[in-house]
Amino acid sequence: MYLCNLFATKKMLIVYTPRLTNRIGYTLQIVLGNVLHTPFEITTSEETFLTYQGAKICYGPKRICEDAVWIKSSKLLFESSIEDKELGISDWEDTKILFPVYGQDLDFPFDLLAATFFLVTRYEEYLPHRTDVHGRFMASESVGYQHGFLDQPIVDIWVDKLSRKIAEKHPDWIDSRSGFDLLTTIDIDAAYCYKRKGFARTCTGIVKDLIRDKSTQAIAERLSCIRGKKQDPFDTFDYIIETNQKHKGSQLIFFALLAEYGLFDKNISYHDIEFTETLRHLADYAKVGIHTSYASFKKPELIDKERARLHDILHHNIVRNRSHFLLLSLPFTYRELIRAGISHDYTMGYAEALGFRAGISVPFPFYDLISNSETSLIVHPFAIMDTTLRRYLKLSPEEGWAACRKIMDNTAKVQGTFSSIYHNENLSEQFGWEGWRMVFENMLEYANTLKTNKKTKQ
Repeated sequence: MYLCNLFATKKMLIVYTPRLTNRIGYTLQIVLGNVLHTPFEITTSEETFLTYQGAKICYGPKRICEDAVWIKSSKLLFESSIEDKELGISDWEDTKILFPVYGQDLDFPFDLLAATFFLVTRYEEYLPHRTDVHGRFMASESVGYQHGFLDQPIVDIWVDKLSRKIAEKHPDWIDSRSGFDLLTTIDIDAAYCYKRKGFARTCTGIVKDLIRDKSTQAIAERLSCIRGKKQDPFDTFDYIIETNQKHKGSQLIFFALLAEYGLFDKNISYHDIEFTETLRHLADYAKVGIHTSYASFKKPELIDKERARLHDILHHNIVRNRSHFLLLSLPFTYRELIRAGISHDYTMGYAEALGFRAGISVPFPFYDLISNSETSLIVHPFAIMDTTLRRYLKLSPEEGWAACRKIMDNTAKVQGTFSSIYHNENLSEQFGWEGWRMVFENMLEYANTLKTNKKTKQ
């Protein structure tokens, strides 16, 4: 038997499968552990399964008893290869399904576990695909985008339906999900707009001010910030912390770019005293992770150096990462993060589209399809990013908030986790970002409403 020890003190659910594989064990951990938070065992013994008194799931080619939920299996989770698949995507109730199955007396018209495995492992990203100019897998290449379900946490939706089906057959079974949750993350690509940039970058900025604005107003603002007479527009850190606290706060994580200066890595120097003091200040109110550089995508040895820099500043172990520009190539990026001592990554999402890249809202362990094994790295997917709303989708703040709220509602319906990315510089209310603080504040306020509604229903 396979035992989910994390929940060993709660009432157990049992799963039967005629043959246990790494893929099956992993997927059941995602569905029953990560999403439903329910204790479970897996058995390959029909006798053990049939005599068990309690909630049951049968995963296999045939139904072996009437008091178990039956998920008819396809071939995917019994294989170890990576090859192109016929997904058979179609409409079902209020969502879509993959890996359809056929026959009589089905509880589900598709292999729920195979569909979950395909999306969560990012199986399609191991197959031939196009990348953008930065080498990123594009949203438009994904089945979620092509079939219109990217804005749904579709795995959570399927599992919610599974939970209801289990409860139909076993009314005493308890769904242990704790309700809607919110995770707010802030990328620090540029801590300051004007100050702490050194003589050469400041002079270059002044020249650009003259060319762009053809006046001295921008130069005057720049010099006022440098002299400390005016707050730097990108220094929105106290606003972020105070707003989060005002709305009774979500989980809050900052990701700091500590790279060598380069074409796509332009933060303040990691040697700068004021910048390092800012990072220590943030660590008093939130978690702080490393924002591994654009350069590290092709030179992964830089991950170790950048992580060590943040460790030297904060004096504690750095286990969280988000890759700059959302650069991610599977399985290689995640293998390098694991090697470097990172145990939590927050890169799983798209720059050019909203929604759930892995089809799921909650954190999950990374499964390396090439080695065909689960790893120690926990992946935290996100659903929206501020630059996606404004720069890629060209939305107004009002339209951005409507898009954000729709995905929050989709997530709350299945008691999922809504994770977002903002940038300190984009909360400046300047440089085209006027009005976007409203989206940030509405998100925090609405999250409280969703949490309160859940408590009231309970």
